[in-house]
Amino acid sequence: MPTSIDSAREDPLVGFHFGVEIQGKVSGYFTECSGLGSEQEVIEHKVVNEKGVEVVMKIPGRLKWENITLKRGITSSMDIWTWRKEVEDGSVGSARADGSIVMYDQTLKEIARWNFQRGWPVKVTGPSVKADSNEIGIEELTIAHEYIVRVN
Repeated sequence: MPTSIDSAREDPLVGFHFGVEIQGKVSGYFTECSGLGSEQEVIEHKVVNEKGVEVVMKIPGRLKWENITLKRGITSSMDIWTWRKEVEDGSVGSARADGSIVMYDQTLKEIARWNFQRGWPVKVTGPSVKADSNEIGIEELTIAHEYIVRVN
Protein backbone atom coordinates (compact mmCIF):
# COMPACT_ATOMS: atom_id res chain seq x y z
CA MET A 1 0.00 0.00 0.00
CA PRO A 2 1.44 3.41 -0.99
CA THR A 3 2.35 5.64 1.93
CA SER A 4 2.79 8.96 0.09
CA ILE A 5 0.33 11.16 -1.75
CA ASP A 6 1.13 12.24 -5.30
CA SER A 7 1.27 16.00 -4.72
CA ALA A 8 2.26 16.66 -8.35
CA ARG A 9 -1.10 15.42 -9.61
CA GLU A 10 -3.38 18.10 -11.06
CA ASP A 11 -7.14 17.66 -10.92
CA PRO A 12 -9.05 18.17 -14.18
CA LEU A 13 -10.84 21.47 -14.63
CA VAL A 14 -14.51 21.70 -13.74
CA GLY A 15 -16.42 22.89 -16.81
CA PHE A 16 -19.48 24.49 -15.25
CA HIS A 17 -18.28 28.06 -14.67
CA PHE A 18 -17.37 30.08 -17.74
CA GLY A 19 -17.95 33.45 -19.30
CA VAL A 20 -17.97 34.96 -22.77
CA GLU A 21 -16.38 38.22 -23.87
CA ILE A 22 -17.00 39.44 -27.43
CA GLN A 23 -15.60 42.90 -28.21
CA GLY A 24 -18.43 45.37 -27.79
CA LYS A 25 -21.09 42.82 -28.74
CA VAL A 26 -21.83 40.24 -26.02
CA SER A 27 -20.52 39.51 -22.55
CA GLY A 28 -21.76 37.44 -19.66
CA TYR A 29 -22.24 33.92 -18.45
CA PHE A 30 -23.72 31.06 -20.43
CA THR A 31 -24.86 27.64 -19.27
CA GLU A 32 -23.38 25.62 -22.11
CA CYS A 33 -20.60 25.99 -24.66
CA SER A 34 -19.39 23.68 -27.44
CA GLY A 35 -17.21 23.93 -30.54
CA LEU A 36 -13.89 24.94 -29.00
CA GLY A 37 -11.67 23.19 -31.46
CA SER A 38 -10.22 22.74 -34.91
CA GLU A 39 -10.05 19.93 -37.41
CA GLN A 40 -7.76 19.08 -40.30
CA GLU A 41 -9.35 17.60 -43.40
CA VAL A 42 -7.65 14.42 -44.61
CA ILE A 43 -6.72 13.95 -48.27
CA GLU A 44 -6.29 10.31 -49.29
CA HIS A 45 -3.79 9.80 -52.09
CA LYS A 46 -3.49 6.30 -53.58
CA VAL A 47 -0.08 5.39 -54.92
CA VAL A 48 1.77 2.23 -55.88
CA ASN A 49 5.12 1.82 -54.12
CA GLU A 50 8.33 0.42 -55.60
CA LYS A 51 7.20 -3.16 -54.75
CA GLY A 52 3.95 -2.76 -56.68
CA VAL A 53 1.81 -2.55 -53.54
CA GLU A 54 -1.03 -0.03 -53.49
CA VAL A 55 -0.65 2.33 -50.54
CA VAL A 56 -3.06 4.98 -49.33
CA MET A 57 -1.19 8.06 -48.17
CA LYS A 58 -3.05 10.39 -45.83
CA ILE A 59 -2.07 14.02 -46.30
CA PRO A 60 -3.22 16.99 -44.19
CA GLY A 61 -5.75 19.11 -46.03
CA ARG A 62 -7.53 22.32 -45.12
CA LEU A 63 -7.70 23.43 -41.52
CA LYS A 64 -11.17 24.36 -40.31
CA TRP A 65 -12.70 25.48 -37.05
CA GLU A 66 -15.95 24.36 -35.52
CA ASN A 67 -18.70 26.89 -34.92
CA ILE A 68 -19.01 27.90 -31.27
CA THR A 69 -22.44 27.24 -29.78
CA LEU A 70 -23.49 29.00 -26.58
CA LYS A 71 -26.65 28.51 -24.54
CA ARG A 72 -28.04 30.56 -21.66
CA GLY A 73 -31.25 31.19 -19.82
CA ILE A 74 -33.20 33.96 -21.50
CA THR A 75 -33.17 37.35 -19.79
CA SER A 76 -34.19 40.87 -20.77
CA SER A 77 -30.78 41.36 -22.45
CA MET A 78 -31.04 41.87 -26.21
CA ASP A 79 -27.27 41.71 -26.89
CA ILE A 80 -27.18 38.51 -28.99
CA TRP A 81 -30.31 39.51 -30.91
CA THR A 82 -28.89 42.99 -31.66
CA TRP A 83 -25.63 41.42 -32.82
CA ARG A 84 -27.47 38.96 -35.07
CA LYS A 85 -29.58 41.81 -36.52
CA GLU A 86 -26.38 43.41 -37.88
CA VAL A 87 -25.81 40.28 -40.01
CA GLU A 88 -29.48 40.08 -41.05
CA ASP A 89 -29.24 43.70 -42.24
CA GLY A 90 -26.19 42.85 -44.38
CA SER A 91 -23.51 44.38 -42.14
CA VAL A 92 -21.40 41.25 -41.64
CA GLY A 93 -18.20 43.31 -41.75
CA SER A 94 -19.18 45.47 -38.80
CA ALA A 95 -20.64 42.47 -36.98
CA ARG A 96 -17.32 40.58 -36.99
CA ALA A 97 -15.62 40.69 -33.61
CA ASP A 98 -12.86 38.95 -31.70
CA GLY A 99 -13.82 37.24 -28.48
CA SER A 100 -12.94 34.86 -25.68
CA ILE A 101 -14.45 31.93 -23.84
CA VAL A 102 -13.09 31.95 -20.28
CA MET A 103 -13.29 29.15 -17.69
CA TYR A 104 -13.07 29.93 -13.98
CA ASP A 105 -12.40 27.79 -10.92
CA GLN A 106 -14.55 27.81 -7.79
CA THR A 107 -12.77 30.95 -6.52
CA LEU A 108 -13.51 32.79 -9.81
CA LYS A 109 -9.85 32.68 -10.84
CA GLU A 110 -9.35 32.39 -14.62
CA ILE A 111 -7.95 28.95 -15.40
CA ALA A 112 -8.45 28.55 -19.16
CA ARG A 113 -9.10 30.89 -22.08
CA TRP A 114 -9.86 30.34 -25.75
CA ASN A 115 -9.55 33.39 -28.03
CA PHE A 116 -11.31 33.45 -31.38
CA GLN A 117 -11.01 35.93 -34.25
CA ARG A 118 -13.48 37.56 -36.64
CA GLY A 119 -16.54 35.87 -35.17
CA TRP A 120 -20.07 36.63 -36.32
CA PRO A 121 -23.47 35.24 -35.30
CA VAL A 122 -24.63 32.56 -37.73
CA LYS A 123 -27.76 31.66 -35.80
CA VAL A 124 -29.79 32.79 -32.81
CA THR A 125 -32.58 30.65 -31.43
CA GLY A 126 -35.12 31.64 -28.81
CA PRO A 127 -36.64 29.39 -26.16
CA SER A 128 -39.24 26.69 -26.74
CA VAL A 129 -42.24 27.80 -24.75
CA LYS A 130 -45.03 25.63 -23.30
CA ALA A 131 -47.77 26.81 -20.98
CA ASP A 132 -47.52 23.71 -18.78
CA SER A 133 -43.70 23.71 -18.58
CA ASN A 134 -41.69 24.53 -15.49
CA GLU A 135 -38.34 24.81 -17.31
CA ILE A 136 -36.11 27.83 -17.83
CA GLY A 137 -36.28 29.25 -21.35
CA ILE A 138 -32.97 28.80 -23.16
CA GLU A 139 -31.65 30.94 -25.99
CA GLU A 140 -28.85 29.72 -28.22
CA LEU A 141 -26.15 31.59 -30.14
CA THR A 142 -23.98 30.01 -32.87
CA ILE A 143 -20.81 31.87 -33.85
CA ALA A 144 -18.72 31.27 -36.98
CA HIS A 145 -15.11 32.42 -36.76
CA GLU A 146 -11.80 32.21 -38.60
CA TYR A 147 -9.41 31.06 -35.88
CA ILE A 148 -9.41 29.83 -32.28
CA VAL A 149 -6.57 29.12 -29.89
CA ARG A 150 -6.33 28.11 -26.25
CA VAL A 151 -4.00 30.65 -24.62
CA ASN A 152 -3.89 29.29 -21.06
